[in-house]
Amino acid sequence: MFKILLICSLAALVAAIENAEVKELINDVNPDGFKTVLSLSDGTASQAVGDVHGNIDGVYEWVSPEGVHVRVAYKADENGYQPTSDLLPVGPPIPEAILKSLAWIQAHPSKE
Repeated sequence: MFKILLICSLAALVAAIENAEVKELINDVNPDGFKTVLSLSDGTASQAVGDVHGNIDGVYEWVSPEGVHVRVAYKADENGYQPTSDLLPVGPPIPEAILKSLAWIQAHPSKE
């Protein structure tokens, strides 16, 4: 089942890319890290820079079928994958009572 899903996904990707030409492609791998850049004629682009410790800073963007320009910047490091974008949902603010409780707990640590 997984193989069929993988083949269908690759076929869809190839069909989507068939109409776009590669404008720029850079894959630079060094002993101290890497840099990769991909830019297609349809506005799709990706850039990433990584170091020897596995830290990666990158950006990818495309134009959605609705015509919206989507841009996601990300950082991947020891804290995990951290994307930022105007289009990503944001959680609600922490209630004031919870903030006060956390401050009290921090000011009065456990005696153990």
